Amino acid sequence: MRYAFIAAHTSRVWPVEDLCVALEVSRSGYYAWRRRPESARRARDAELAALVHTVHAMSDRSYGSPRIYRELVATGTPCGRHRVARLMREEGLRAKQGRRFRARASAPPAALAPNRLARRFHRARTAAALDRAWAADATAIPTREGWLHLIAVLDLGSRRVVGWAAGPDLTEALACRALRAALAARHPPLGLLVHTDQGSPFVSRGFSRLVQDAGGVMSMSRRGNCWDNAVVESFSTRSRTSGVSGCPIALSARRAPISSSSSRYGTTGAVVTPRSTTSVPLHTKPSW
Repeated sequence: MRYAFIAAHTSRVWPVEDLCVALEVSRSGYYAWRRRPESARRARDAELAALVHTVHAMSDRSYGSPRIYRELVATGTPCGRHRVARLMREEGLRAKQGRRFRARASAPPAALAPNRLARRFHRARTAAALDRAWAADATAIPTREGWLHLIAVLDLGSRRVVGWAAGPDLTEALACRALRAALAARHPPLGLLVHTDQGSPFVSRGFSRLVQDAGGVMSMSRRGNCWDNAVVESFSTRSRTSGVSGCPIALSARRAPISSSSSRYGTTGAVVTPRSTTSVPLHTKPSW
């Protein structure tokens, strides 16, 4: 470490001899270290660091060490999770961080629905549970022209986006557009559970009426409790740090559902259906 410090700070102001005296090392030892060939481990670190930089840039700086490690392993590059984390620290690479969650003012009690989902995500994620429970959430993505509001609807049975809408304003109409897109793509059976938070677009009369007209049932998270809607909240967090951040609003509105983070949820177009494009009929009424 002392030899590396000398090599990095040698200049006309700080000659090698003075630095060696200050750090209590010999000049002969320093020059022997300079002539020593690079170790195999250091050479491998340099190769991995270049790959880490590539993956980090391709993710638009949204990937941290765990996801970069998984990407490298998936492409057949042998490496360790802690080694990737160390190289990212040494190279000064960090994942973009989303903003801290803050509870918002709740809507009037009469406009709220009970939490019928009750975090039963594991129960909803089965082949027989397609189009029986959906979760929706709104997120704001920074662009060069202002905020882009994205509302996505995920099918909890497949963890895939079934409907979405994006625009410069977070309104009841935007939420209804996203839900209509999902209904048109999937044609869910009666008894569909639609779970959201207590955001203003979802407690609106228009949105709740649209759910009722489709034969669905509303469910809402408790106030200030993002874990009640954890699946779609995770999707929204990745959308905020995806490749659409920093783009103009018009371009972002087109790219929002096909960003690098959204593709992890199977998004390949404006509206995506699960692998099975046939809704599973409800032979029994769901016990929501």
